[in-house]
Amino acid sequence: MQLILRSDTKDEVVVVQCRGRIVTGEEALHLQREIERLTDLTKNVVLDLGEVTYIDSGGIGAVVRMLGAMRAARGDLKLCNLPPFVTKVLQATNLLTVFHPYESERAAIAAFAGTPEAAQEKFDMSNSRVICIDSSPDVLAYLKLLLREAGYQVFTTHVPSDAVALWMGAKGSVVICGPAMRRNEAGLQKLRQSAARMIQLADDFSTSEADQAGPELLNQVRALLAEKR
Repeated sequence: MQLILRSDTKDEVVVVQCRGRIVTGEEALHLQREIERLTDLTKNVVLDLGEVTYIDSGGIGAVVRMLGAMRAARGDLKLCNLPPFVTKVLQATNLLTVFHPYESERAAIAAFAGTPEAAQEKFDMSNSRVICIDSSPDVLAYLKLLLREAGYQVFTTHVPSDAVALWMGAKGSVVICGPAMRRNEAGLQKLRQSAARMIQLADDFSTSEADQAGPELLNQVRALLAEKR
C-alpha cells in the first residue's frame, strides 16, 4: 500500500493528512475505511492533499463518493493544500467548484465555522440523458459527477437489465459501460440490442490519468450526440 494517512482532531474537525498515491484498489479502500471510521466521531473532515503524489480516475471517484456520503449525513468533506497536478485534474473534469478547495488547513477548518455548504444538486435542463453502468461504486460516482457538471442528466446502475429499462423509460441519449462490463458479455449484448449509442470504457479507465480520461470521455459523448442531431 502506497498511501499513508495521519488523522488529527482540531476544533471539532478531523484533518486527514494523505501522503502517497490515491489510486484504485487498496489505497482508495484504505482512505474510504478511514473516513468511515472518522464519521463515528465527526461529520466534518478535511483532506490535506499536500503530500499526495498521484491520483487516478478511480481515486477521484472514491473522493467524490465520500463527499456525497458526508453531505448526505449533514456534514462535509473539504480539501486543502492541493498540489498543482490535483488542481489540474479537478479543473479538467469540471470538479473544482464542487470541492471548493482551500489553500491551507487553517482556512479549511475555519470554513466549518461559517454557513454549512449544502449539497447542491443542479436542476438539469438538458435533454441529453446519459446512463452509466458498472459494478464499481467509485467509477459510477466519478462518472455521475463528471457528466452532471458538464450539463447532462445522469442515471447510474450496476445491473444490465436496469440499464436497458432506463434507456427505454428515460429515453436515454448515450449509455456508458464501465470497465467491469467487459466481463459481462451477456449484459453487453442486451445493451447493444437496445441502446443505439454506447461507449465502452477501456479496461484501464479507473487507473488512467484523471485529467485526460475525463475530458476524453466528454468529447466522446459530445461526438455521439452530434451524430444524433
